Amino acid sequence: MKLSDIDSQDLKKDQPKELEGEITSDIIDILEEEGITVDMLVDTALELYAPHPGLETREIAEGRFRRELEIAVSDANLCLLIYSGILLEREGEKGKLPNISRSSYEKDLTFIIADEVIGMSIAKYISGDKGMFEFVRFDKQKPGILSKLGPFMDDIIGGLIGGVSANMYTRGMADAAEAEKKRKAKDVSDVIAA
Repeated sequence: MKLSDIDSQDLKKDQPKELEGEITSDIIDILEEEGITVDMLVDTALELYAPHPGLETREIAEGRFRRELEIAVSDANLCLLIYSGILLEREGEKGKLPNISRSSYEKDLTFIIADEVIGMSIAKYISGDKGMFEFVRFDKQKPGILSKLGPFMDDIIGGLIGGVSANMYTRGMADAAEAEKKRKAKDVSDVIAA
């Protein structure tokens, strides 16, 4: 039997397709409660900044990173992934994680990989394989705030920064390519007009 042969029912067909009700919590506010500001995220991202077409200066990169971050955190699913990491960090600090002692949590033992999996999931959710590549770069080097965060939060924030950073580079390069294309088209039309 093939999966396509199985009859399926849309048991959620009558559910709304959009969020309803008043939103009472914002992930940026929750991160700030945890001591992590947008400026810290930007500063950490820019520690590994490398000039690219469309991102020739740190100022351009900072503006692009802030816009990409705003776009990313407008997604409720991403915010829930980030929040899950925050809750795991809080429970780890209290010694209340299932099947892990407080001491194992504090040592960030290498065989505990749930933190890495969540960080990679966040990065990949934001920008696919490019995000995962950036996550690894940030996870290995631990710039800025990442070096000061706990076992779950460093990977959660590393995933967020990695995914947003990958989008920053991708969109920056795409914008530069589009600008170059327009410039060439204008040059051609100027030559024809002359």
